[in-house]
Amino acid sequence: MKVITTIKEMQEVISQFKSQEKSIGFVPTMGFLHEGHLTLVNRARQENDIVVLSIFVNPLQFGPKEDYADYPRDFERDRALAESEMVDFLFYPSVEEMYPNELSVKVTVQERTDVLCGSSRPGHFDGVATVITKFFNIIMPIRAYFGKKDAQQVAVIEGLISDFNIPVDLVAVDIIRETDGLAKSSRNVNLLPKERQEAPVLYQSLKAAEAAINEGERDPVKLITLIREKIRNDSTGVIDYVQIYSYPQLKPLEKLEGTIIIALAVKFSKVRLIDNFITNID
Repeated sequence: MKVITTIKEMQEVISQFKSQEKSIGFVPTMGFLHEGHLTLVNRARQENDIVVLSIFVNPLQFGPKEDYADYPRDFERDRALAESEMVDFLFYPSVEEMYPNELSVKVTVQERTDVLCGSSRPGHFDGVATVITKFFNIIMPIRAYFGKKDAQQVAVIEGLISDFNIPVDLVAVDIIRETDGLAKSSRNVNLLPKERQEAPVLYQSLKAAEAAINEGERDPVKLITLIREKIRNDSTGVIDYVQIYSYPQLKPLEKLEGTIIIALAVKFSKVRLIDNFITNID
């Protein structure tokens, strides 16, 4: 595995493989890798000749009161994990490398951002779409791999690819969970011991909603109430949102039908956790 820190070198390497008609799979991350990231790498490894993993904590997607400075970072650990998973190239640019000057053009996302995490993080998905557009132009992958835990991000990137005719196949990979159901996340390390014991209630509440759907419930309000009550009763977390929308359009529903997402966010003392459940209803 080779670590590359400059855009110029990354583009030169990619150009060589493109000339050989090698397929390139790309896994964008902000580092502090966990099993969820490695699952994306494994999928990319199976489906491509070359795998590029990026580590870049993107300042554009953090608001002024968000945890950019506190976001966990451990490059040496990440490098060892990436190498063990047979990543070919680890792209590790600095902020100065990615944004040497103030951007004269930024991507502004018009749809799919006024709900879920986007409603409380104005500009967040503009930052995501901007950096992903840069990465797509630098790495020129055939396929890009994203986890479904950030389902709104997947929906936004799907729209970006479609609207701008970017020749990349988006591969969305199922959420990877701990044995107790908690969705794996780099932020889980910030949970206090008691909060870590409580955190699986997020998944349990989604499973309770799934069971209600399987029994015939189609009223979004009743399902949201069910989820909220379980989280409030079984944890000290503060609910940010519990919402149900069509997916990937992220439009409101009066009655459950078609492909839907049930998504939630819960704040603990030092961390905000998200989870979701996507299903198709006849």
